[in-house]
Amino acid sequence: MIVRQFISWVRTAPAGERAEATRALARAWLVSDLSDDDRLAAEGALLMLLDDASPLVRQAMADVFAASADAPPAIIAALAADQPDIALPVLEFSPLLADADLVDLVATGSAAVQCAVARRVNLPVPVAAAIAEVGDAAAALELVENPHVTLAPFSLARIVERHGDLAAIREAMLQRDDLTASVRVALATKVSTTLASYAAARDWITPDRASRMAAEATERSLLDIASLAEGEDLAALVHHLRESGELNAGLMLRALLSGRTNVFTAALVELTGLPSQRVAALAYGRGAGLDALLTKAEFPAATVPAFRAAVAAMNEVGTVEMQGVARLQRGLVEWVLAQCESEATSAHDPLLVLLRRFAVEAAREDARLFCDDAATEIDAQRFVAMIEQASPVADQMSEDEGLEADDWMGEESFVEDEAFADAQSWSADDDSEFFYESDFDDYAPMDEHYVALNDDNAAIAAANLDAEIALLVRERVAA
Repeated sequence: MIVRQFISWVRTAPAGERAEATRALARAWLVSDLSDDDRLAAEGALLMLLDDASPLVRQAMADVFAASADAPPAIIAALAADQPDIALPVLEFSPLLADADLVDLVATGSAAVQCAVARRVNLPVPVAAAIAEVGDAAAALELVENPHVTLAPFSLARIVERHGDLAAIREAMLQRDDLTASVRVALATKVSTTLASYAAARDWITPDRASRMAAEATERSLLDIASLAEGEDLAALVHHLRESGELNAGLMLRALLSGRTNVFTAALVELTGLPSQRVAALAYGRGAGLDALLTKAEFPAATVPAFRAAVAAMNEVGTVEMQGVARLQRGLVEWVLAQCESEATSAHDPLLVLLRRFAVEAAREDARLFCDDAATEIDAQRFVAMIEQASPVADQMSEDEGLEADDWMGEESFVEDEAFADAQSWSADDDSEFFYESDFDDYAPMDEHYVALNDDNAAIAAANLDAEIALLVRERVAA
C-alpha cells in the first residue's frame, strides 16, 4: 500500500525530493523486511524510476545499489549502461556484472568507463585482456597499477606494444614483480626507440646514428635481462627474440664476447631444436661441433670464424665473471678481432667492421671503469689525508694534557683560598653585625678557567675520534 502511494506521489514531486525518496526506497529494498507483494511493488517502482528525466534519481539509486550483491540484477544492468557519472560506481564495485557484460562495456565504453572497470577488485583475466587489447592509455595505467588483478604475460606484452612509449606506463610496469624477461626486453626496446626518435627529431644526431645507438643500447639491455633469466623464462625470452626478428648473429656474438654463454646456448637450443646438454657439448667442445651447430641454426657462413675464435679464446683464457651489467670483455674481443683479421680477405668485411666497433666499445667501457675507480680512490685518499691532519694535534694535546691539568689544579686551589679570604673580610664601620663584603668579580677568573678547560677536553675528544676514523679509513683503503 505504501509503495503504491509512493508511485502516485513521485509523478508530481520535485526532482530533489524524488531523488531522496528513491534513495530511501532503495535502502528499504536492501535492509527492510518487506512482504512479497511490497517487494514486487518496490522493484516495479525502481524500474519505473530508471526512466526518470532527472539524473539525480538514477544517481541516488546507483549510490545505494553499487556495491550490493542483493540489488536487482535488471536495475544494475541498466545503471551500468547509463551515462558515465551514474554508471561509474556500479562498474567499479558491483559484483553482479558478468564477465561478458564487462568485456562488452570495455569495447564500447568511453575512457572513463574503461578506467572504472580496470579499478575493479579481482578483475577476471579475460576482462583484463580486453582492456589491454582495446583500452585507452589511462585505462591501461589503471590496470597496471591495480594490485588486485592478475595480468597474463600476453596482456602485459600487448600493453607495452600499444602504450610502451608513455613513461608513466613504463614506470608502473617496472614496479610489478610478475614481469617476464620478454616484457622487460620490450620495455627496454621502447625506451631506446623513444629516446632515439627524440634525439633525431631535435637534430642532435642523424637518424641513422640514432637507430644504431638505439639498437646497441637494446642489445646491452637485453643481455642484462637475459643474464638474470633462467629455465623457462630464458627459453621464452629467446623464443620472443626469434619471433620478433631480434635473434641475429650480431646479438649472439655480443653475448658470447660478453661472457653470457647461457644466452648463446639458449639461442642455439631454440634455433636447432637440440637438447641443451647436447648443444653445450658440441658448442664448447673440441672439433667441428660448433660449425655444425651454427650451420644448422642457419647463421651466416661469414660469422662462423668469429664464433669459432670466440669459443677458442674462452677455452684458452677463460672469461671474467661479472655481476650486474653485461659488457664486452676487451681481451676476448681483441683476440677474436686478431684471428679474424688474419683470415679475412678484405679489410672492409662486415664482420671486421662489427668486431672493430665492439673493440672500441670495450676499450671505452674499460676506460670509464678505470676513471671511476681512480676517482673513487683519490677521493678516499683525500679523506684520509684530511683526517690525518687532525691526528698530530690529538697526539700533542694528549702529551700536554696531564701537565695542564696539574698546573690548573694548583692555580685553582690558590684562587679558591684567595677568594674565600676576601669573602670573609669584615668592615668595622658597617651597622650590621653580620655584614661582610663579597665581590663576585673574584670568582669570574675561576669560572672562565673552568669553561676553557671544558673546551680543551672537548677538542681533545674530537681529535682522538678523528684519529680513530683515519685509522679505520686507512684499513679499508688498504683492504
